[in-house]
Amino acid sequence: MVALEVEGLDKVSGQISRGTLTLCDLAGSERISKTEAEGQRLVEAAAINKSLTALGQVFGALKCNALHIPFRNSKLTHLLQPCLSGDAKCCVFVNVSPDVKDVVETLSTLQFGSTIRQVSLGKTTQNIVPAKTNKTAK
Repeated sequence: MVALEVEGLDKVSGQISRGTLTLCDLAGSERISKTEAEGQRLVEAAAINKSLTALGQVFGALKCNALHIPFRNSKLTHLLQPCLSGDAKCCVFVNVSPDVKDVVETLSTLQFGSTIRQVSLGKTTQNIVPAKTNKTAK
C-alpha cells in the first residue's frame, strides 16, 4: 500500500487543492487446493483470504448503507477506511484469467467486482485552500 499526499496549485485563482491518493495491490484469493501451500505459505494464504473476506464485508455493509461498517475486522480494511468513507472516491480494478482452468477464480473475482460496483460512497467535496489575498500597506 502506498499513500501519496497530493497538492495542486491553480495559478490563475491561487487556490490550492489537497488530497491523498492511496494505491493498494490486493493480490488475489489463495485457493489452498490449487496452490498446495504448506507451512509459512499456508499461513500467508490464510491471512490474505481473511483480509479479502473482511474487505468484502466492508463493501457489503457500504452497499446496504449499514449503520456499522466493519473497518476494524482486518488491518487492510482499517487502513483503507479513509479511502472508503467520508469524503473519498474509490476506483477498483479486478484482474481475471482467460485460462479455462481458472474459470472458478474468474467468476469469483467478477462477482466481487460486481458487488463493489454497486457501492456508492456519496458526493465528495473538494479540499481547497482559499487563495491568499495580497493586501498592501497604505
